[in-house]
Amino acid sequence: MTDIGDNIARVSERISTAADGAGRKPEEITLVAITKTVPTGMIEEARRAGLRQFGENQVREAEFKVLWSRDAGMNLEWHMVGHLQRNKVKKAIQLFDMIQSVDSVRLAQEISRRCHALGTSMPLLLEVNVSGESSKYGFVASEVDGRQEERLLRSTEQIVDLPNLEPQGLMTIAPFEAPEKILRSCFSRLRQLLETLRAAFPAHNWQHLSMGMTDDFEAAIPEGATIVRIGRAIFGERGDY
Repeated sequence: MTDIGDNIARVSERISTAADGAGRKPEEITLVAITKTVPTGMIEEARRAGLRQFGENQVREAEFKVLWSRDAGMNLEWHMVGHLQRNKVKKAIQLFDMIQSVDSVRLAQEISRRCHALGTSMPLLLEVNVSGESSKYGFVASEVDGRQEERLLRSTEQIVDLPNLEPQGLMTIAPFEAPEKILRSCFSRLRQLLETLRAAFPAHNWQHLSMGMTDDFEAAIPEGATIVRIGRAIFGERGDY
């Protein structure tokens, strides 16, 4: 059986060690536990161990878990971290406290429209594909193509003008099983892009870099990660539950 409390303690210690090594404070980094396929009993264990932020990849799976946690009075914070289809936006804004995976202007427009209709607002992060991999979603902004950065800036300009949205930073997924040098380059690139957005749109609170997962979060923290998204290191391999 997976001892979730012990796993969380180990992940927290690794976050602290990486932060200390980078001259940062561990409390600057939020741990979001990714609960894709994870049963509610294990989420409850993580909550008892002190976690409050959880992330889901799909609206359908999230709906049951979010409503379960609300009915139980758990007061958890839920993040959408997977690709969000526009036809799922209405449901998503009723479930999530943040959408980390805004990957197009059209999606942002739909979130804005739905939030306006419901009289609410939504914190969000723009997902950026810094590796240029065709298998990944997000605004493409690889280091070698300045035109892609210009397109990101133009897209961001449209998004920040939309009502009922609170753009707060950027999110990325690094290449899987990449050497640390490649990982650090991807995470550094996202940090540079955030600095570009801060300069271009200073009226907005560009505070977050959501980057780093189970296999690479220790490379993301020295590059400025403020949110790390951890699933397997907390809950174990999916085949184990």
